Amino acid sequence: MSDYLNNPDPEENSGNERQELNYKYIPESPYPLISPVAAAFLGLIGGFILYQFAGGLLTLLIFGFDIEAAPVNGLRLMTMAGQILFIMLPALLFAKWIYGNISDIISLKLPNWKEVTFFTIGIIILTPLLQSYLYIQNYLIEIWAENSAFITSVKTILDSLNELIEKTFGNLLSADTIPEMLLVVLVVSIVPAISEELMFRGYIQRSFEFKLKPFWAALITALFFSLFHFNPYGILPLAALGLYFGFAAYMSESLVIPIFLHFLNNFFAVMLFFTIGNDELITGNVTDADALTSNVIFFFVLAGLFLLLVFFIRSYYLKTKTTVEN
Repeated sequence: MSDYLNNPDPEENSGNERQELNYKYIPESPYPLISPVAAAFLGLIGGFILYQFAGGLLTLLIFGFDIEAAPVNGLRLMTMAGQILFIMLPALLFAKWIYGNISDIISLKLPNWKEVTFFTIGIIILTPLLQSYLYIQNYLIEIWAENSAFITSVKTILDSLNELIEKTFGNLLSADTIPEMLLVVLVVSIVPAISEELMFRGYIQRSFEFKLKPFWAALITALFFSLFHFNPYGILPLAALGLYFGFAAYMSESLVIPIFLHFLNNFFAVMLFFTIGNDELITGNVTDADALTSNVIFFFVLAGLFLLLVFFIRSYYLKTKTTVEN
């Protein structure tokens, strides 16, 4: 591997190495054991199977089939253990096994305060922006369901799945004491932010970047990140969040900022639940049709601000890179 890293010209490598080189060369990129795209999908499939099926089976073995009767703190600890064992640990093991050096794939370089500030402003804008989108989306679904039997049947299925998700998260988020609230923050905000970012923006997106352009690598990763959460009404909002996290990871060349943004997003959701008793980020209900116009205006205003901020952040990094090179 060291010879390949020190020799950035693929033509100077041996014929066998050129045949094995099944991805677009990127300077200073590690020489993988398998194709980076295959490595990315290995993480997607492996993480999905391990967390959703192995984790679910382990939960059933410990608590039985009557999950509602299981102690809530036990479920919280099991959820946290599942994130660590079946998402974080595989990301680290895959990175080490396939690329040889974890730090080549998963970077935790500390950002400066300007970077953190810019991206934090972005998540502050993006959170209400996506809430407005959800209102518009769900309002339109309600209208379509009134005029189509097919949409009504699909909505019924989505509502059932959404109700199950809300009930599951509601049980995990309910807290009566401050120590219990701190445990909820740890389980729902801190551990998933670290585990999921190491897997998705770290191992998976980084693997895709060796073969695809950065935007497509981040977008594909964001789509799988959204589907991973089984949220019927939140597929597009979660994909948008994932794309923003991917943008942050690529521009900052570190997972520290996306981990922090992921934490903030989940923390906002937890605080929203503690405040009003309902996680607006996953709800599928529309309660006030008169608010549609204000939500549309709010959505476009915030979308404009968010796009301006994204262009500003991109310009900032381009300017910083040019300054360093000169």
